[in-house]
Amino acid sequence: MARWCYRHRLVVLVLWVGALFGLGVTASSAGTNYAEVFSLPDTDSKRAYDLMRKAFPERAGDTDTVVWKTDEGTVRDAAVRSRMEDALAEIGRMEGVGAVAGPYDERGAAQISEDGRIAYAQVTFAEQADAVPKALVQDVVDTARAAAGDGLQVELGGQAVTRVQEPPTGTAELVGILAAAVVLFLAFGSVFAMLLPIVVAVFGVAGGMFGTQLISHVTDVPELASLLATLIGLGVGIDYALFIVTRHRKGILSGKDPEEAAVAALNTSGRAVLFAGGTVCIALAGMLVTNLRFLDGVVIGTSLTVVLSVLAAITLLPALLGVLGHRVLSRRQRRRLAASETKGEQVSGLAARWSATVQRRPRAVAAVAVVLMAALAVPLLSLRLGTVDQGNDDASTTTRKAYDLLAEGFGPGFNGPLQVVVDGEAPTGLVKAVEDTEGVAQVAAAPPANGVSVIQVVPTTSPQDVETDRLIDTLREDVIPAAGVQAHVGGVTAVSKDFASVTGDRLPLFVGTIIGLGFLLLLLAFRSLVVPLTAAVMNLLAAAASFGVLVMVFQWGVGLDVLGLGTEGPIASFLPIIMLSLLFGLSMDYQVFLVSRMHEEWVHTRDNARAVRVGLAETSRVINSAALIMVCVFLAFVLSGDYGAAMAGVGLAAAVALDAFVLRTALVPAVMHLLGRANWWLPAGLEKRLPHLAVEPKDDDGPPAPAPEEKAVDGAASVVHGFVRTPEGEPVRGAAVTLLTPGGRQLDRVASLADGAYVVAVPSPGTYLLAVSASPHGARAAHVTVGEGPLVHDVELTPGGVDVVS
Repeated sequence: MARWCYRHRLVVLVLWVGALFGLGVTASSAGTNYAEVFSLPDTDSKRAYDLMRKAFPERAGDTDTVVWKTDEGTVRDAAVRSRMEDALAEIGRMEGVGAVAGPYDERGAAQISEDGRIAYAQVTFAEQADAVPKALVQDVVDTARAAAGDGLQVELGGQAVTRVQEPPTGTAELVGILAAAVVLFLAFGSVFAMLLPIVVAVFGVAGGMFGTQLISHVTDVPELASLLATLIGLGVGIDYALFIVTRHRKGILSGKDPEEAAVAALNTSGRAVLFAGGTVCIALAGMLVTNLRFLDGVVIGTSLTVVLSVLAAITLLPALLGVLGHRVLSRRQRRRLAASETKGEQVSGLAARWSATVQRRPRAVAAVAVVLMAALAVPLLSLRLGTVDQGNDDASTTTRKAYDLLAEGFGPGFNGPLQVVVDGEAPTGLVKAVEDTEGVAQVAAAPPANGVSVIQVVPTTSPQDVETDRLIDTLREDVIPAAGVQAHVGGVTAVSKDFASVTGDRLPLFVGTIIGLGFLLLLLAFRSLVVPLTAAVMNLLAAAASFGVLVMVFQWGVGLDVLGLGTEGPIASFLPIIMLSLLFGLSMDYQVFLVSRMHEEWVHTRDNARAVRVGLAETSRVINSAALIMVCVFLAFVLSGDYGAAMAGVGLAAAVALDAFVLRTALVPAVMHLLGRANWWLPAGLEKRLPHLAVEPKDDDGPPAPAPEEKAVDGAASVVHGFVRTPEGEPVRGAAVTLLTPGGRQLDRVASLADGAYVVAVPSPGTYLLAVSASPHGARAAHVTVGEGPLVHDVELTPGGVDVVS
């Protein structure tokens, strides 16, 4: 497939551009039909919601609030009243505004605070917040705020108003892409190579967004799905293309024709991308076991984007590689290649030295990593899930100011009232009992509508206060049962509390499902019980530490001012499910790319120390680059203007950074060094029954490394392998490694690879002479005694050094 896409690149490009254009035109014509479905089966707030729909079947448009406060006198003063009545009347005449309910009539008396200094009016639009034109909302905001001045403060709150204070759409995505471009250019040194992953990611994300728009017309998809799909699509799309382009460049630098390099890259890293994309989709699908129906649309939107990103990486990318040819390399690399000065991309000295350090001191490295992750996970013990509202907005925004003014004038609970809903007429005793309950500031019973009565309850505490949660429990468990009536407590605050409870109850099943599925996939891929078990433990550790960071930032307020994200509060109830799905999927990506290289080395040499060392040295740089790109993309969503999206962005950025820079680069290889050959243990009976799944077949760059149980050359029974390095630990590439008999007859001769690795074949157990030379590093020779298994023999070359062996 890769070869076909490479050779028919113009056809592939036309098909992709045509498909994206067609999807875009269709989606634009159809528009969006996002549905904010929030169903919590078998919860008290859901039963209250169902009764509310029965009472008020006609769903009104979005209702926003205009709040004003006077520094002197009261809001009833003629000067204040005339200014505000004129502004409200002008707003009421705007096309798209359904009604304006002000405080200056008999029905609006309760809309003025007791001290008379604060009042509010409710503006009801003809459409829901997402459908109200931004221009109309901006006109409402400008008209209302034009009445301010001379000691009168006017602010606005509500969902529609939130939309006009958000940054322009696409700001977060653009910043994320620009940051990724900088990282890619530093990694590749080539503008064309930098553009490839970005183009692939844009095609995948754009296709996913258009597809999600169309799907929203046939099933319930929340608007959150589009935001999360963009977040995850940009990250994985760029990363997947990065892995493939890196392998392609390595192939060209080793002397391959660009077409053969592209085919080899897709047949190696492309397989790993397919596998990694599958693990992300499986992790996302784990949300389905929670039975929270509003998450179904999130699963559809994000999974579709991941699938299209993978499809773009394995079809569009080889076509683009065919267009670029050698230009995927930097100019300096092309000049050196033309002059035959290079035949491989060197593993960086830092990566090789770090890999050697982990091998020498695995206990120390593991201990430091565990202490760091455990310290970051400690704040998780104080995690509190709850509602996120406009009280968390930045203090400079009009929505936050309106929230604070309402709390000042009518009590902190006014921003999150509860509804006690009764099927039938509400008994007077129930109303009186609710009114007398501790923690209740105000009660208003509305006359029955369609056989349903609603009692509006304003708590004395804010929606995010733990005392408000206790009030809900008191009403449900004590007050309502004592009144002998069938009633339910609803409202946004009650829904958030129920969602937090449901999330907590179903989280173990959810985590168990995605860990179990991930375990099975890794078991099939790497033929080991220990590797997937290690991955599961690491994923849990990454989740705990990343949620600890979330608690520190958003619940404790550490760094919120720096990020410009408003004030601290509880963690959004929906976040654990969504974030864990994305985290488990993304962390599995890095596990696959890291361990697949280790597994390849293990299969060929049966030497665990070498497998872990080589795997870490050759993949750590690309994994860290990929992680840095994801961190940039996720952190850019702090600029989205959406508090929930910013929370998810910070949490995922912390999770990816800790996973890549601490777990996969330090703790995983350290633990694998400590476990030794046990890493690859699999019972013989299970080995025979498991189907074989080739994640990444042997790359044929350089001389093949034979498996010890196979005859490599001329009946070889075993191998001698290791690294050729300088005293500083730098790998020596191209060193001549020769195996001779004691009498001087040559048995095998190879050149060391980019990371200094070599493998020579041994015909039978015995003592041999191993000679290594490389200009200007000198030469070394030594007797080696080979037994039944492979022998590890590292060589250190010093300038001008020569060994004399008798």
